[in-house]
Amino acid sequence: MANQILDCPEVIGKTVKSLKLYSNANSLEEILIEFADGTSFSASCESRVEAKASLIRTGTSDPEILKTYIE
Repeated sequence: MANQILDCPEVIGKTVKSLKLYSNANSLEEILIEFADGTSFSASCESRVEAKASLIRTGTSDPEILKTYIE
């Protein structure tokens, strides 16, 4: 997926009442900006799990991939 810039012109000029960062021990999960006019802007981050599986032959100088199951 290519990088994408998302413009949010609706928040330009608003007065920020508070900014909160929600995180767990390993990563930032959500940013919440509350504005003085009673509106809020929220952005959340999601991580993706990627699975890979293959059969390889070891014991030689370079491991040899015999079959790839999931890429």
